[in-house]
Amino acid sequence: MLKKSVLGLAAAAMLMSAGSAVAADYKIDKEGQHAFVQFRIQHLGYSWIYGTFKDFDGSFTFDEKDPSADKVNVTINTNSVDTNHAERDKHLRSADFLNTAKFAQATFVSTSVKKDGDDLDIAGNLTLNGVTKPVTLEAKLLGQGKDPWGGYRAGFEAEGKIALKDFNITKDLGPASQEVELIISLEGVRQ
Repeated sequence: MLKKSVLGLAAAAMLMSAGSAVAADYKIDKEGQHAFVQFRIQHLGYSWIYGTFKDFDGSFTFDEKDPSADKVNVTINTNSVDTNHAERDKHLRSADFLNTAKFAQATFVSTSVKKDGDDLDIAGNLTLNGVTKPVTLEAKLLGQGKDPWGGYRAGFEAEGKIALKDFNITKDLGPASQEVELIISLEGVRQ
């Protein structure tokens, strides 16, 4: 459940840092449902629980030739966590996990982007549950080009992991459930 929030943030940030031949600013296309901030966490070591954050927004700057010019900025409404189970989602919003009454938003702000082969390593600060920690996402440019409406788009996929205890989430979910995997898939529209 926590994974979902963090996954959402991590995924948005990674997707925002890949792109075109010249530095350009992009807005995440969440309205067209072309962006997802997802997470997964082990359940007792027997299966995975998947979740998503339904409400987030962000932007990124992408320069294909100079990744050091890339930037990512994502804000997630933590109350929008959804694991397809109402009671679990209610528990995830509680002080045991996301504490959404006190910390309604999570944010990811990149600090650097470096090219690593075909991947982009996006380092940044993730703020979740009132705690800010450095996180690195591994992102890939999926594609870029003109869209049928006269715009230009770039799409990315990113992955990362966070430890629950790093973000003051101390609820013990067992030894197989100490980390949340983030999966972010984004499409941005050039502004």
